[in-house]
Amino acid sequence: MSSEEKRAWIMLVVAIGGYASYLAIILARAGGAPLAEVSYVATMLWTIGGAIVVSIVVNILVGIFSPRNAGTKDARDREISRFGEYTGQAFLVIGGVAALILAMAEIPHFWIANAVYLAFVLSAVLGSVAKVIAYRRGLPTW
Repeated sequence: MSSEEKRAWIMLVVAIGGYASYLAIILARAGGAPLAEVSYVATMLWTIGGAIVVSIVVNILVGIFSPRNAGTKDARDREISRFGEYTGQAFLVIGGVAALILAMAEIPHFWIANAVYLAFVLSAVLGSVAKVIAYRRGLPTW
């Protein structure tokens, strides 16, 4: 497995784990109250920051324990990386449009922030899944 494929797996697991942690904390805090009334900002910032730190640490550890191919990228790696990033970008656009619509409808900030956060998570997940599939089955031929 190339170092770039390992990075895609790390991003996939960390993105899902971080968002699942955020959801679990927010839903537990809500109890039976409306979600829009839950204090979410600190939790969102901590889970995003935590996911970034975990991703960096795990990438460093993987680089240390598999140094033979760490940091090397060939043409295939660059093409797969570009394919995954372009695929994931779709959710950023969808999330931006959703946030814009929610803001225009004057929906509470909770829902706007969560729509953007979900868009970032889905972008990371979809991009990582596309990369892993491309590494396993090859790039699609259009």
